[in-house]
Amino acid sequence: MSRRGENIYKRKDGRWEGRFIKGRREDNKIKYGYIYGKTYHEVKNKLYIFKAKYQNLRETNGDSVMPLISWGKYWLASIQDSVKQSTFASYEYKLTAYVYPSVGDYPLNELNKIQFQELITTWQKKGISNASIHVIYRLLNQCLNAAVERGDLTVNPCNQIQLPKIRRRRISSLSRGQQKEIEAAANQISGKGRLAVQLGLSAGLRIGEIAALRWEDVDFEKRLLRINYTYQRINSLSDKNNTKLYYTESKSDASTRLIPMTKKLLDQLKYYKKKSDSYYVLETQGKPCEPRLLTYHFHKIRDLAGLNHVHFHQLRHTFATRCIEKNADIASVSALLGHASTQMTLDTYADAMLEQRIQVIATLDQKGA
Repeated sequence: MSRRGENIYKRKDGRWEGRFIKGRREDNKIKYGYIYGKTYHEVKNKLYIFKAKYQNLRETNGDSVMPLISWGKYWLASIQDSVKQSTFASYEYKLTAYVYPSVGDYPLNELNKIQFQELITTWQKKGISNASIHVIYRLLNQCLNAAVERGDLTVNPCNQIQLPKIRRRRISSLSRGQQKEIEAAANQISGKGRLAVQLGLSAGLRIGEIAALRWEDVDFEKRLLRINYTYQRINSLSDKNNTKLYYTESKSDASTRLIPMTKKLLDQLKYYKKKSDSYYVLETQGKPCEPRLLTYHFHKIRDLAGLNHVHFHQLRHTFATRCIEKNADIASVSALLGHASTQMTLDTYADAMLEQRIQVIATLDQKGA
């Protein structure tokens, strides 16, 4: 028995059942919700509230009741051919590890900013750094923007999220004395560590770029390095305690670049080329030497130099700082480093440019200034 137009029915077990529209599934079929009660009037009163709630959700957020986890998988599949394999793996891991466990089962049109604000608080309690939270948020925001573009959402519920502030830690460069100590220690050790140190100090390469470097990327005649690839570890989706190596093209157009070589670096590469029969400049059993192994060799060098607090990435910063100290223009330094913008270079190396700012102020003290 039912009342016409009300979607309220008397069940065989004696209870009353009310039905309301939640939205539309992936196949565009209507998804219904159900409530139950002992009397018709009890169900009718409840049904009015639920109908109003979900009608408002559909009008405000859209009709799609596709779970976020289903949408995320669909979106990833749609972009898989347009992003690098390592990028895809990173996206998939972040959504699976950090987003789906908390909000993956929510329908798209029931997502709201309160849920995502609480999710950020959960990440903070788990000890995830503010910088990492920003990265995960940008990915989630990108995923939901695609749902808006496709018409599955009316608005992106991430738009008004308040993110924790990032306290940017400036990675200091080595002093000239420390640089000499590192180079002296590297010269006492033949092999991968020595050359990796020189590629960091003389060309500003990232450790993944050093690992991926091929002999065909070294132009001895023109004294140029072509940076096209990177070799890096990405968290494994199948094993959260493990990682997987990816050899891929550089992460951006800016990262793909030409770097002139110093004579010191040129001579070292010529020396190693004579002894090498490998495709890669630094190799292990015919494969690129993985970054963790290069880090291991570097740690031996820094310990020998008595500088066990130094990290490999500081070699890149030291290269940039030495360039700036030589009054190199910021656009050239940015291009050498493979930065996406000169602003990024200015933000990163503001401290290194202090001497130049002092000189600017000094000119104001000169007569006639």
